[in-house]
Amino acid sequence: MTETANTASSLEKTISLKLSVEKINAEVQKRLQKVARTARMPGFRPGKVPMKMVVQNYGPQVHSEVLNDELGRVFGEEVQKQELRVAGTPKIEAAKAEEGANDDSFEFSATFEVFPEVKFGDFATLEVEKTVVDVSDAEVDKTIEILRKQRASFAEVDRGSEEEDKVTLDFVGKIDDVPFDGGTAEDFSFVIGKGQMLPEFETAAKGMKKGEEKTFDLAFPEDYHGKDVAGKTAQFSITIKKVEGPELPELNEEFAKAMGIEDGSLDKLRDDVRLNLTREVSNRTKAQTKEAVMNALLKVTEFDVPKALIQTETTELASRARQDLKARGMQNVEEIQLPEDIFAAQAERRVRLGLIVSDLVKLHSLQAKPEQVRAFIEDQAQSYENPAEVMQWYFQDRARLADVEAVILEDNVVEFTLGKSKVVEKKMSFDELMGNK
Repeated sequence: MTETANTASSLEKTISLKLSVEKINAEVQKRLQKVARTARMPGFRPGKVPMKMVVQNYGPQVHSEVLNDELGRVFGEEVQKQELRVAGTPKIEAAKAEEGANDDSFEFSATFEVFPEVKFGDFATLEVEKTVVDVSDAEVDKTIEILRKQRASFAEVDRGSEEEDKVTLDFVGKIDDVPFDGGTAEDFSFVIGKGQMLPEFETAAKGMKKGEEKTFDLAFPEDYHGKDVAGKTAQFSITIKKVEGPELPELNEEFAKAMGIEDGSLDKLRDDVRLNLTREVSNRTKAQTKEAVMNALLKVTEFDVPKALIQTETTELASRARQDLKARGMQNVEEIQLPEDIFAAQAERRVRLGLIVSDLVKLHSLQAKPEQVRAFIEDQAQSYENPAEVMQWYFQDRARLADVEAVILEDNVVEFTLGKSKVVEKKMSFDELMGNK
């Protein structure tokens, strides 16, 4: 026998369950008899242990197992009959025995949350920004120039150092006139403008010639990785030993071959660079447009979110944060206190969006289609040396295909939403998209 009652929360329900004592006891006896056939105890041969001793030793455990199994079965049947979608793990408690109640049943209450009904508003009222970025000849030229700079050689020059020059120097750092660990080096080299040194150090070295000396103050940041000097001000003395200017490789057939163009064609090199830039721009603009769509979907929907799902997601985010800290080399990560409430807002957003996307997919059949999966993998494979091997790598593993399907599913939701909403193109420069200064 079961009863259902709504609680204060619109998503929380309580089910009262009654289990037959006779049925429970019968199943307990059946299982104990099975245990008795193989039970081992000192002084008895296997299977010859007296039933009384089997009951004494195994009875409580078997009774608990049977009770839990029956609770799970009855609970499952009831929520299925009522077509309830349970969110999270139910809290099951023994009901208080009422005076005069008979002893032919065990009574329990199961409290749980159900998945909400997502109510969608009018998509036509939504205004979604779609990021648009063009890849022009200027971006191709700039990228090729970067490739040249990455392969630059250095030759000594007789002038003051400039941006992108390599300087070789000796330095001595002191705090309160006392040298500190790691503050002294000879024939140390770095390229100005690459961020290899703190800004004050680079500024001091810039403009100096071979043989020149300089002393300057340098304030270490509070969060500097060297704890002994973090937040302190040091005095550095530097002596320039050598200044070298960059010499870029010529843009010719040899350079193109070094970039993987077998016949050395500069036109093919430009086409290859343009293709890679276009692919990167496409990925980034899609990510920005997807974010805009997800924000819009949050505005056009209304529903309560199960607390159980938020808690599960919060715990998962906290666990990922610890794993990330550990991967970065932080010690004793397990001992770090990470208050889960700092992840609560992000967790709720993720759960809410997951429910929205799930309902949209069901309502409008937005699942990933086989031809979409193949097209996606073919596109990804083109950026590798052996596309056929990459495709085989994907198709031989169901988990990898599932990851691809999840991406396509979200893409389908984005396209569906854009098709139902007012789309406003958001023009952005290539440098702005890439985060270049």
